[in-house]
Amino acid sequence: MKKAFLAIFAAAVALGAKAFTTDTIAIPTSLLSSPEKVTVITPEGEKNAKFPTVYILNGYSGDHRDWTRLTEPRLGELADQYGMVFVMPDGRNSWYWDSPADPKMQMESFIVKELVPYIDAHYPTKAEAGQRAITGLSMGGHGAMWLAANHPDVWGSVGTMSGGVDIRPFAKNWGIPKLLGQSYSENPALWDSHTVAGIIPKIKDAGLNIIIDCGKDDFFAGVNEQLHRDLLAANIAHDYTSRPGNHSHKYWANSILYHLLFFNTAFNK
Repeated sequence: MKKAFLAIFAAAVALGAKAFTTDTIAIPTSLLSSPEKVTVITPEGEKNAKFPTVYILNGYSGDHRDWTRLTEPRLGELADQYGMVFVMPDGRNSWYWDSPADPKMQMESFIVKELVPYIDAHYPTKAEAGQRAITGLSMGGHGAMWLAANHPDVWGSVGTMSGGVDIRPFAKNWGIPKLLGQSYSENPALWDSHTVAGIIPKIKDAGLNIIIDCGKDDFFAGVNEQLHRDLLAANIAHDYTSRPGNHSHKYWANSILYHLLFFNTAFNK
């Protein structure tokens, strides 16, 4: 698939076709400690054309620039190829929850209540759940599944790449105890309710188009395999792939190609 994309990309360059636009915006909000920086890529299109939207989330220690700077610098060309708006907020190490412990880290509410309406008001989007998807890598993979399962009225399709889809085996890592306000041993029920693996009934009720992948050498391989098994047991339709690879930008640059193809199919049903 990557070779096919490169051929299309080379042809586009030969024709001088680089028509997408990339914006970096800052959205004021009281739900976070400061205005939220967001990268938005808009494809070329006819006047008054509207496009489906894919929200693409970064991992822990990253920000809104990671996807275009580190993972896949050709996202603009992919936006043109598929005719999609890409939206990349700064995850701020939030795990994309509303933190029970920090009133200035209400990332879930910000994305749902402020970011999505802002994007639909200022960019040429098709403002309906069936024309929105969300995906991400690592912490962002957890965030994508979490947000879509809890807000199926906002997103109809979801993906996760190397996602931290069960936080409980990593109970001391990546600032999670500070965000939740209690350790796993102090309040296991809180952790159960804040992990993707703990909300299988919500995922089933949401009726989402789901794509999951993780490298077989990734430290999250085990929790992704278990999520796959749990979804099968619950009779939840999804695409699942385990490919050679580890927790790396090289792996995610390949993964995004599969996710966008999957979303494009869903958008055109």
